[in-house]
Amino acid sequence: MTTPFTGKIFNKFGRMSAVALMAVIAGQSAFAQSPLAKSIDQKAPALEKKLVEWRRHFHQNPELGNREFKTAEKVANHLKQLGIEVQTGVAHTGVVGILKGGKPGPVVALRADMDGLPVAERVDLPFKSKVTTEYKGQNTGVMHACGHDTHIAILMGVAEVLASMKNELPGTIKFIFQPAEEGAPEGEEGGAELMVKEGVLENPKVDAIFGLHIDSQIEVGKISYRPGATMAAVDFFSIDVKGKQTHGAYPWSGVDPIVTSSQIVTALQTIVSRNLDLTHAPAVVTIGAIHGGVRQNIIPESVKMIGTIRTFDEGMHSYVHKRLNEISSSIAQSAGATATVDIDVMYPVTHNDEALTARMIGTLENVAGKENVNVIPVKTGAEDFAFYQQKVPGFFFFLGGMPKGKSVAEAAPHHTPDFYVDEGSLVLGVRSIARLATDYLEKAKTK
Repeated sequence: MTTPFTGKIFNKFGRMSAVALMAVIAGQSAFAQSPLAKSIDQKAPALEKKLVEWRRHFHQNPELGNREFKTAEKVANHLKQLGIEVQTGVAHTGVVGILKGGKPGPVVALRADMDGLPVAERVDLPFKSKVTTEYKGQNTGVMHACGHDTHIAILMGVAEVLASMKNELPGTIKFIFQPAEEGAPEGEEGGAELMVKEGVLENPKVDAIFGLHIDSQIEVGKISYRPGATMAAVDFFSIDVKGKQTHGAYPWSGVDPIVTSSQIVTALQTIVSRNLDLTHAPAVVTIGAIHGGVRQNIIPESVKMIGTIRTFDEGMHSYVHKRLNEISSSIAQSAGATATVDIDVMYPVTHNDEALTARMIGTLENVAGKENVNVIPVKTGAEDFAFYQQKVPGFFFFLGGMPKGKSVAEAAPHHTPDFYVDEGSLVLGVRSIARLATDYLEKAKTK
């Protein structure tokens, strides 16, 4: 079986043009000694105590997507105290700050996400989250299990540093504190997509946007990035398998949706392993949960499965959808059951603009040291930062949060109860984002 590839993403899949490469080399030392760069590098370390306090406050008081009321209030109050123009209630609980520099120039947006996850924390910290809530009918803990608490603290620090040099800024900085990156509650809109829809990239119109993500499995002091396609497009799906309920002792009297579902789960793995050319681009099809039945001796009427799809190529994306439907319905039909497939298209590919990446990577190398800035393979995780990148050139990178001396195997991954990041990453995060903003403005000024 063949796959109708488009090839549109492949050229963005980490292959940098000679022109872009020359721009990287030329830009590595640009503005390294500019007054704005020097000022940022001096002021950011002095904020470390505040950064830690902010981060710990948010970590101890996490809020789920579209419910970040207290988080947004604290952020808005901080921006107002800095003299930054503030908009609240954007995309439900989002906060936008606008800092107009003393000199004319472009508009740069900087983004931090604010929401926590329905995860009960296991890490023994003095500021451990003890927050609980009801999520989808179940009682659960709430935790910043993806590091968004560090993102908020870092951008608050960036705002404080840049506000202190407002008169010297050749342009405008837009601070975007975004809700619901992990997805809006069922039946609601949210996240970057809604912020874009509500005009966050307009008035004033944004020329470029930068964002970072802490990474618990990259060592503190290091930064990772990738030109072009960086994180996967993501879809969520559900499969409802309906059979015929009967007594568990007499399976021939009914149609077993559990056995049918088991066959579907196994067969779906052949989409990636047998239908797709993985030398072109990676893909993932995962079943994350199966629900069906209430008792040992009752074959239930129905089973529901939910899962996720990750792709980097448009042709592969549509082909996975096609095969998911074909496999599920055909197997169900062969068993005398039915299968209904619903697919929600969530986030597009997180794509770092090649020209912008080439233009700005020298800044990160100057901030962290060239030896600490690395190009990485694509990540099959997803990010709704992609919605901003669909509208304006964007650059998204990863900030190390793993304690020095720890191995990747020892470091808990994101979205787990044991997730942990080293606060030694915070100052580098502030310096990185602040310098990207000011270097971009200064480079535009000298064009």
